[in-house]
Amino acid sequence: MAKKLYVGNLSWGTTDDSLNQAFSEAGNVESAVVIKDRMSGRSKGFGFVEMSTEEEAEKAIEMFNGKELDGRALTVNEARPMEERPRR
Repeated sequence: MAKKLYVGNLSWGTTDDSLNQAFSEAGNVESAVVIKDRMSGRSKGFGFVEMSTEEEAEKAIEMFNGKELDGRALTVNEARPMEERPRR
């Protein structure tokens, strides 16, 4: 079963493709998405990577948590489900 990871402290220049390419060193990447602001289209500085297996996800956390990508030290951990927020 695929495992989703949260990746924080991304550089503004990090793209979906560069994130996918980096995490592919740890195993098969199902998807890699940098979250962008709806209005400006600019990166919000975090994203999500979905690895094929639990083992690959654990390896990715070990390999990339605290390591540098595009000049920034990453925060990588297991993604938590999105919590309900009140509508504005």
